[in-house]
Amino acid sequence: MSDQKTMTLTRRLFLASLAAAAATPATSAFAQEAVDLSQEPFPVKDEENKIEYKYRRKEVDFDSSEAPGTIVVDPKKRYLYLVLGNGKAIRYGASVGKAGRTWSGSATIGRMEKWPTWTPTPEHIAEFPKLVKWQEGGMPGGPENPMGARALYLYQGDVDTIYRIHGSHDPSLIGRKKTAGCVSLLNVDIIDLYNRVQMGTKVVVLEY
Repeated sequence: MSDQKTMTLTRRLFLASLAAAAATPATSAFAQEAVDLSQEPFPVKDEENKIEYKYRRKEVDFDSSEAPGTIVVDPKKRYLYLVLGNGKAIRYGASVGKAGRTWSGSATIGRMEKWPTWTPTPEHIAEFPKLVKWQEGGMPGGPENPMGARALYLYQGDVDTIYRIHGSHDPSLIGRKKTAGCVSLLNVDIIDLYNRVQMGTKVVVLEY
C-alpha cells in the first residue's frame, strides 16, 4: 500500500474514532449500573413519580470545597448531595428533622446496614405509645420499618450520634421537615447512595 493511501486510511480511522467518542456520553467516576430491585428481600417500588419533580434524583452543578465522595445535606432546601468534583454532584430529595429535632455538623459513616432494625427512642414512644412493643429488640427490617431499605449510621469518632441517613416507607415525606432528626430518602435513592459510598465517608449537615 502506498504511503498516500496509508495516510488517507489512518486519517479516516482517526476521524471515525473522534466521532465515536463524541457520540458516547461522558460518565462520572461515581457512575454505576442500574440496581436490580428484584433481588431485594422485600418489594421496593420506584416512587419517584410520587414526589415533586425538583426532589427527584439527578446530577447537578454544585460548587463545594468538600472532596469528591463527601455527602453534604442542605436541610433548608431538603436536599442531599453526593459531591462528584469538578463542580458537580448527585442531588437527592430528602426529608429532614422537624422543629425541635434538628442536628447539624460533621460526621462519618461508621456503620452501613441493609433493611436495618429500628429501635424507637423515648421521644418516639412518648409521641406514639404503641411503639413501646419495639423498645426491646427493635422492629425487624421490612416495608413498614421507618428506616427503609438501607441505613447509614453517622459517627463522630467512636461515638454514635444517633442520627442516620436512611430510606423512607412514606414518599410523601420527601421534601419536608418531618423526621425526628435523621435524613431520609426514597428507598430507591438510599439504595443508590448506599452503593456509591463506603465506611468512613464524610457527611456534612449544614445549618438549618
